Amino acid sequence: MKIYGVAVLGICFLAGQLVGELLGKAIDIDGNVGGVGFAMMFLMIAGNKLKQKNWLTTNSEKGILFWSAMYIPVVIAMSATQNVRAALSGGWVAVFVGIIGTGISFFCIPLIVKMGKKINK
Repeated sequence: MKIYGVAVLGICFLAGQLVGELLGKAIDIDGNVGGVGFAMMFLMIAGNKLKQKNWLTTNSEKGILFWSAMYIPVVIAMSATQNVRAALSGGWVAVFVGIIGTGISFFCIPLIVKMGKKINK
């Protein structure tokens, strides 16, 4: 069985975890802050950029879509319980940063939709 898109997923996951760890250190929290969310955004951006430059075969594009569909619910569900428990025990700064990160993500949705419309044209 051939597995397509795993390299892109792996790179995006590692980059997201690195950014999350660095953000955690920057705001003096002992933990990863938003690494999963950053990885998801990197995966969406990488998939769109690779598609725009025609660097993806049809099978690779389908593989990236499959892994992004699997990645979102599974990883988010696993990390959600840990992060909420850690945030509440970490104090109000962690809760505040989580709320800000979620708010920024909501504002990014229209931008991602516009990017998708430009690609489909």
